[in-house]
Amino acid sequence: MEHKTLYISPDIKLSQYEASLFKTEVVFEHHMLVWFMQGEAKIVQTDATYSFGAGDIFLIPRNQLATIIINSKNGNAHKSVVMHLTTERLKAYYARHGAVAENKAKVQSSKLQHVRSFSHHPLLESCLASLIPYFDLKDLPDNIATLKIEEAITILRTIDSAMDGLLANFADPGKINLAEFMEKNYMFNMSMEKFGYMTGRSLTTFKRDFKKIFDTTPQKWLTQKRLELAHYQLANSRKPVDVFVEAGFENLSHFSYAFKKHFGYTPTDLTENGKTSHHTSGN
Repeated sequence: MEHKTLYISPDIKLSQYEASLFKTEVVFEHHMLVWFMQGEAKIVQTDATYSFGAGDIFLIPRNQLATIIINSKNGNAHKSVVMHLTTERLKAYYARHGAVAENKAKVQSSKLQHVRSFSHHPLLESCLASLIPYFDLKDLPDNIATLKIEEAITILRTIDSAMDGLLANFADPGKINLAEFMEKNYMFNMSMEKFGYMTGRSLTTFKRDFKKIFDTTPQKWLTQKRLELAHYQLANSRKPVDVFVEAGFENLSHFSYAFKKHFGYTPTDLTENGKTSHHTSGN
């Protein structure tokens, strides 16, 4: 089995991938606190890329586009403990600590939306490591799960004074500049519904506004932008196998087919023969 997940509560899990490579584009509904036990991971956001290995602890903010690429390391399957910091639990927590967070939560900088790395912080590592024995149990009483999650939240707030600005902000994405957002995030292979949600629009409104701005369909525009990004990377000495994922394609064969159809030559032709000119097909 390539993917195995053990739960001790709906919000706390032990995740294991046996495949050599796992890749997905996500917009998490909840903040995700992750303790990476084995393997390697790369997380790509709009303007930053992060690499993590065994022992690293990090927080992925909710409602943020990210590409996650997981690799096994030295034959060992990827393994991580993941804690979902749900809006419901955070609201309950801050209802008891509102006076502390009230003013800080009003101002939230864009920096707080980035992945937050805590390296091998001993307090967080101790908290998350204490969960391991519970995975042998079939069920964990909800009050114990709540205590462990609240312990993690308290530690996060203790070691990062700006954490309230992230965790105590419960707003959904509002309507934003569609053109600016798409130019920054086109490499994420998300559904049109997700792109609409992230820009504060219904699917119908997203498609209508997109057509007005770009005079084409979202799918055609996204494919062209991703191919142009891949072409630039290949022309700068990168390999097709390293490019297709970051450019937003599902697999190498589909990427190679779309690339040749658009430019008239394959990714391998470009890397081996040094082609540098853009050639689009007549489609």
